[in-house]
Amino acid sequence: MTDNTKTVLQKDLAIEGNIYEKEAIEINSKITGNIKAETVEVEEEGLIKGNINSNSSILSGTVNGNVDCEKVHITSTAKVEGNIKQKILSIDEGAKLKINTQTGK
Repeated sequence: MTDNTKTVLQKDLAIEGNIYEKEAIEINSKITGNIKAETVEVEEEGLIKGNINSNSSILSGTVNGNVDCEKVHITSTAKVEGNIKQKILSIDEGAKLKINTQTGK
């Protein structure tokens, strides 16, 4: 992949299994499995049942699992349940959370 490329998983897709991406991934679909990528974006339509490991994550959809990232941004439309381990965490008003968080990765 070249710089600034992004893999996009559309909402009509459902995957059972782990996903590994060298660069960025945008998820609008249902994933049952773990995700590892440089950057992970879970859009409003996205549903993740598994763990996320990345340098940076933007969570706007539903995530049921643990998140281990340097930088995590949770938007107002997100529903997140699990443990978050991060260096930088930002949460928009309106996000629905059931989390434990650990800062200082």
